Amino acid sequence: MVFMWIDERGSEVLDPAECHRLLALGAKQGLHGHIGIAADGAPLVLPVNYAADGSDVVIRIGEGLFERVEGARLIALQVDGVDAGRAWSVLVRGLAIEDDGEHGGHLPEHFPEPAVREPGHRIVRIRTDVVTGRRLAAASAPPPGAGPVASRPPGR
Repeated sequence: MVFMWIDERGSEVLDPAECHRLLALGAKQGLHGHIGIAADGAPLVLPVNYAADGSDVVIRIGEGLFERVEGARLIALQVDGVDAGRAWSVLVRGLAIEDDGEHGGHLPEHFPEPAVREPGHRIVRIRTDVVTGRRLAAASAPPPGAGPVASRPPGR
């Protein structure tokens, strides 16, 4: 018997194995994620390309952002995508360490082409200390005969 947890909004709560599968799938599809770090006493959220490498996530960043990540040490990465027609969202929280290659680290073979002109050269490995995810509930269709939904004009 398979148990599926559903949250209060009807979204399926994903187990860690499914979260890792979706992270790997998103990386192969070239999805980007958003890292969240504390910087100067305030949250900072930025888009990044990522790769899945075993249970870790690897990102390539520039010097300025690296200094902030290094200072924060604990960061979050959120990735959203679609699989089998259903939207999903995975959140990773963990320790970020520079992957300098000295401890067997490396840039994964299938690292996506960065979407910025100068992506930087610092490789950061994010340990997936905490990984959570949701497969979002499908939006319900309007009841038969309900007609079009009224909307407010832009700017009002």
